[in-house]
Amino acid sequence: MKIKMFFWLLLVVETLAVEPGYPSLMAPVDPATYLAEVAAVSRVDWPKNRAVMIVCHGHSVPAGYFDTPVINSLGSYPHQLRVGLAGKYPHAVINVVVTAIGGEDSEKGLLRFERDVMSLRPDVVTIDYGLNDRGMGLERASRAWRAMIERAKIGGAKVILLTPTPDTAAKWADPADKLALHAAQIRGLAREYQVALVDSYAVFQRHAAAGGVTETLMSQRNHPNEKGHALVSAGLLAWFP
Repeated sequence: MKIKMFFWLLLVVETLAVEPGYPSLMAPVDPATYLAEVAAVSRVDWPKNRAVMIVCHGHSVPAGYFDTPVINSLGSYPHQLRVGLAGKYPHAVINVVVTAIGGEDSEKGLLRFERDVMSLRPDVVTIDYGLNDRGMGLERASRAWRAMIERAKIGGAKVILLTPTPDTAAKWADPADKLALHAAQIRGLAREYQVALVDSYAVFQRHAAAGGVTETLMSQRNHPNEKGHALVSAGLLAWFP
């Protein structure tokens, strides 16, 4: 089953990589060069190599929650990212550390950002809080995201922001929906700070617009299943040249 999933993920990566606008759809920086230094380090052979540290910060989705309280961390996008990177850089020591906590919003994530994320001296930090930030509103979410982005950049880490995956109980395809507004704000932050963006929200929307059934990518109303996570991990992998 895992082997089949790995080859399905490779197919997703290849398909999205050549799809017009992915990940360059509103990409604030060049996907071919943004992580070039990280890629270069990942290509250095032993004994001159060093470990590459990627930290996935956020809420229940990167934490691996599927049908709550079931956690499938091996099916989640951080693990799928690790598998994909092993294929791209077979001589590299790459650590993908998950610091996500289910139920958390970006303000709470900010409170532990220094201790849990920056203490690891990451090369790359991903941030994914859009689903849970609906409860606090755009202004408070913006302050928390900005603080994390700025701290990561000061620490020398490359940043990848993720727009939210769907909540099928919401009117998530409506541009006036809270989820859509948070997705738009995250895109704006990526452009403002010139960091990478994985527009998960837009990818799921395109899947639905093409006739796909969103529920087939979900394990419950607000958590993707393994194939839903594969769409997100494909977006992340597309940033690694």
